[in-house]
Parts: sequence; C-alpha cells; structure tokens
Amino acid sequence: MAGTSVQEIAKTLYNKKGSNIIALDVRGISSITDYVLIADGNVDRHVVALAKEIEDLMREAGEKPVHVEGMQNGDWVVLDYFQVVIHLFVPEMREKYQLERLWPEGKILEINFEEKKVEE
Repeated sequence: MAGTSVQEIAKTLYNKKGSNIIALDVRGISSITDYVLIADGNVDRHVVALAKEIEDLMREAGEKPVHVEGMQNGDWVVLDYFQVVIHLFVPEMREKYQLERLWPEGKILEINFEEKKVEE
C-alpha cells in the first residue's frame, strides 16, 4: 500500500456516496492485515460501483488486489490489498455480520472527509 493511504480510500468511498465508513488499525491484532476499512453502499449495484472505484484508485497507484470477492452479487464485496482489507456491504448484510466486533481492540482511525482549502 505504498501509494494509497487508508485516508484516500475512505475519502474516495465518501465522495462516491459510501456511508457509515469506519477504518480500523489492527496492526498487532490481526495476522492478516494492518488496516480494515468497512463501508456501506445503498444497494448491491452501489456496492459494486464503490468497489470498482477503489480498484481504479489502487490501480492508478500501481497496486493490485491479492483477492476480490463478492462482485457477482454485490451485497458484500471484499477487496484484499494485503495491508488493507476493504469490506463493502449493503446495510442489511453489515448489520447481520457486524465485522467491527471482530476487532474490538482495534484503534478507530479518524478520517477527514473535508477538502483542504487553498489559500490565495
């Protein structure tokens, strides 16, 4: 994840109308990844569109996923980029699985969605 930060991924999701975005620092807790990012899309097509936006963002940074799952039905899409794993859900699936509970000791990262204004 050399070229793309968790902040950039979260901001991309936000800009494409993703909701309930949470980023967890799970370094030292998970042996699978350093960061987990979870977000909702309104419906399955929105979830797939969010996933494609992230794939485009990461591809532009020269990063390829280790694994992608769920693009066919879109109710839960997982994008694994090794250092960050992104879970995108329709709200019902997120409520059902409550992934945030898997890492209760994970540190919730503050995400700044505001654009920085350029002073003239």
